[in-house]
Amino acid sequence: MKKTYIVIGLGRFGCAVAQRLYELGSEVLAIDLRPELVQRMESKVTCAAVCDVRDEDALRTLGVRNYDCAVIAIGGDLATSVVATLNLKELGVQSVVCKATDETQRRALEKIGADHVVVPERESGIKLAQSLTSSSILDFIELSPDCGIAELQTPSEWCGKSIRELDIRAKYGVNVIAVRENGKVHVTLDANRPLNEHITLVLLGENDRLARVKP
Repeated sequence: MKKTYIVIGLGRFGCAVAQRLYELGSEVLAIDLRPELVQRMESKVTCAAVCDVRDEDALRTLGVRNYDCAVIAIGGDLATSVVATLNLKELGVQSVVCKATDETQRRALEKIGADHVVVPERESGIKLAQSLTSSSILDFIELSPDCGIAELQTPSEWCGKSIRELDIRAKYGVNVIAVRENGKVHVTLDANRPLNEHITLVLLGENDRLARVKP
């Protein structure tokens, strides 16, 4: 079952996250205080709404507690990000991800309860969307708008099975280019060796296909 997301703040970063999550098949509620930005996103997400996220009652009316994760992409307005984080947590949103402009903001947001904080200079909106859509993806490197490399922690359902048995290339359309185990990267693969929970798979493929790699 696909996760559901709220994206608050429809600047360049917020729009990139919201659109990518929607393209990957997730339900997305996009929120901003500026009507013109909301209108621009209406056809690109599941639902778009004008809302002051500092108003807990307004957020409650939108049913935010029914969403799995909220991305607060405001960045420049730390006070609003803080209040929005507190409101969303109070209303029962399980995971809150915040955008920060620097390390000082990052630490402040983490202290008041943000589950994850990104600094856009280091982490693009598309990379965030890719990692959010799969809880097993440890890292993602975008090689081009269409292709990337992802590190996947071996899911428990795959333990005891070999790469050959899983037939990852045929099933998901991605290639296993290396494995990482005990801090070492191995590019010469034994496709018949059973996987275990200590092995990380390094996958190469189209971004959409990488996002769908799940047991």
